[in-house]
Amino acid sequence: MFLEIDHLTMQFGGLIAVNDVSINIEKGEIHGLIGPNGSGKTTIFNVLSGYYKPSGGKIIFEGRQISGLSAHQITAAGFARTFQNMRLFKSMTVMENLLVAMGYRAKVGLWQEIFNPVAVHREEQRFTEKALELLDLLEVAEFANELAISLPYGHQRRVEIARAMATDPKVILLDEPAAGLNEIETEELRKILTNIHERGITILLVEHDIKLVMEACEIITVLDYGKKIAEGTAVAIRKDPVVIEAYLGKEGNQ
Repeated sequence: MFLEIDHLTMQFGGLIAVNDVSINIEKGEIHGLIGPNGSGKTTIFNVLSGYYKPSGGKIIFEGRQISGLSAHQITAAGFARTFQNMRLFKSMTVMENLLVAMGYRAKVGLWQEIFNPVAVHREEQRFTEKALELLDLLEVAEFANELAISLPYGHQRRVEIARAMATDPKVILLDEPAAGLNEIETEELRKILTNIHERGITILLVEHDIKLVMEACEIITVLDYGKKIAEGTAVAIRKDPVVIEAYLGKEGNQ
């Protein structure tokens, strides 16, 4: 199994935010994670990202237990993430946001700049080309040299996804990427998710836009009050009476 969430429990004092949840995610899959507010979706993302150490259970990634590792170690293992509330560096350009994510210049010291400027320039060019490729994939390359804060909201969302991809992730965790988008922007996002998927990157998607989830995801897991109540294809989830009662409501019958 590529990514296994095994009997995960996350407790905060007397509150059990995630209660014995197990999810198996295949390599290259777009996997949806849905449920009402407070159902534990973001908490699972925080555990996967290394922000929380689980109270119980474990996360196995490519045969290695990663639960309990730091956020930095989780990123190094191949995870990247976006957030409900965007965290772009607003005083930086779009390009600079991606270069920071790539760790550009982190390994370039003063002596290298002085004695080997050609190699430094070559590395800078390589990072820039990679960033432009990602911005082109997300259809925002034309804004590369503009301040991130100056872009329309929907485009800022795309830049955040591009920045997450700049770390060369094997798994990308998208936390409500359609939040605040209109219908046209959401459809464009669906196409972008397909493009990312075609690059072999595994996507775990938390999203309240049910239409987007149903169209984009191959497998969907449904949470309610911190527990997994259903899992399956979009067709199966739409017809599941427990899911309809807990979350989908009338929409599940459409």
